Amino acid sequence: MKLLRFGPKGQEKPGVLDDQGHIRDISALVPDLDARLFTDGGLDAIRAADLSSLPKIDGTPRIGACFADVPNFFCIGLNYTKHAIETGMEPPKEPIIFSKATSCLSGPNDPVIIPRGSEKTDWEVELGVVIGKSASYVAHDDALDYVAGYCVINDVSERSFQIERGGQWIKGKSAPSFGPVGPWFVTADEIPDPQNLNLSLSLNGQVVQNSNTDDMIFTVREIISHMSQFMELRPGDIIATGTPSGVGMGMKPQRFLRPGDVMELTVAGLGTQTQTAQAAE
Repeated sequence: MKLLRFGPKGQEKPGVLDDQGHIRDISALVPDLDARLFTDGGLDAIRAADLSSLPKIDGTPRIGACFADVPNFFCIGLNYTKHAIETGMEPPKEPIIFSKATSCLSGPNDPVIIPRGSEKTDWEVELGVVIGKSASYVAHDDALDYVAGYCVINDVSERSFQIERGGQWIKGKSAPSFGPVGPWFVTADEIPDPQNLNLSLSLNGQVVQNSNTDDMIFTVREIISHMSQFMELRPGDIIATGTPSGVGMGMKPQRFLRPGDVMELTVAGLGTQTQTAQAAE
């Protein structure tokens, strides 16, 4: 299934794509798309429904973040071999784990706001993993059993806040609009192999990131198993699994977002995002 949220910001309703690609309103089945989808039987209710009997949404409504809120928004750093090379850093021996503030969640086509004082706002197309049940001390071979599905994420990053201002990376990862998620939450049954997905990002029509998840240093299985040794992953948690080479920080000369720049991100089977960069007011 491909689940989504549609409508004006702050007034989104939950929806699902039917077999013809039409949005069907599922607000009679679930109140919204959040952790309750996995803990209160929401997914089962949607699967059991006759989608053709649900209200069809006409036109092209705004698409919101595919989750109203998430318990935790985790990220994995330097997780593509070529990206580690372009940054000049050694590939990590264990996954680098950090977080984004959940307040950065944004719709997949909403503007990306360049923060006040920003000098180095950057782009990062990533495969997002959504946890479907509590995970603690998970064995490697069982790790995908804890995945409810996947989504596209732009892990927008302000590099000077992240790297040059001290403290932890979360400072450069969490500004409002720095977490476009969606357009869809795609259930795991539609993505049999998360380690064979093409992903790309174009800047003003020029492809700058173009890779496959087979370049990951740590696989989705390894990430979940590793993280679960140190914390309990919760239903609804999102993990952004790292970005391939082609970020602005790695270019020579470096290139960062300017007002009016347009990003288009795609992960195979998970849909496309399009964002225009805007300066903060």
